[in-house]
Amino acid sequence: MNNLFKISFFGLLLFIAFVGCKKNDTFEVDFQFEYYDLTPGRFIVYDVVEISHSTGASGSDTSSYQLKTLIGDTVIDNAGRIARKYLRYKRATSADIWQLKDVWTTIIADYRAELVEENRRVVKMVFAPTKEKKWDANVNNTQGELACTYDAIEESYSVNNQNYEGSLIVEQADELNLVQFKRKYEVYSKGIGMIKKHYQDLTINNFDVTNISTGKELFMNIVSFGIE
Repeated sequence: MNNLFKISFFGLLLFIAFVGCKKNDTFEVDFQFEYYDLTPGRFIVYDVVEISHSTGASGSDTSSYQLKTLIGDTVIDNAGRIARKYLRYKRATSADIWQLKDVWTTIIADYRAELVEENRRVVKMVFAPTKEKKWDANVNNTQGELACTYDAIEESYSVNNQNYEGSLIVEQADELNLVQFKRKYEVYSKGIGMIKKHYQDLTINNFDVTNISTGKELFMNIVSFGIE
């Protein structure tokens, strides 16, 4: 009886130890926040082409310039949270001096990257990135729904003949019908942030994407990046 009791007691101790070990096991989840790098001083310089289309005599208006984004100091955003300044500088060419254009705010909170553009909060990314993720970028503002998904996660992406490893695409719109063409996506690279933006929202004629009545096009391509 004593031997049976000892065996049972020893078995119970082993079971408790095993369960205790299992409870203490932790599984690290890589949320990959580095796709949206908020390191203070992180800057990215883009070549930008912006095209506005309108009917009548004005026609199309094209402007080319450089834009620089910079992650700045902490600030309280319009939701009362500790965010970071997202400064945007503009210049006509690389030979010109940067001029401050906007001071936005940005944050990663509740596994989402948010950017406040002119008091309009946009959900840029959700973490961790997977192809199953879907979200409305405009869920926190009054704009229409902008359904987003991920594509090409952890792949190489080339901008201006420069390859960026560990990149992904945020798909935002890909629509074509008789009178409308929408193609919107952004590309992000680990440890950098957004390296490319492609935005076309156009009213067209008879499915012809070259026969444009009104709308806007915006193309941003990374030129350089770093910490300052």
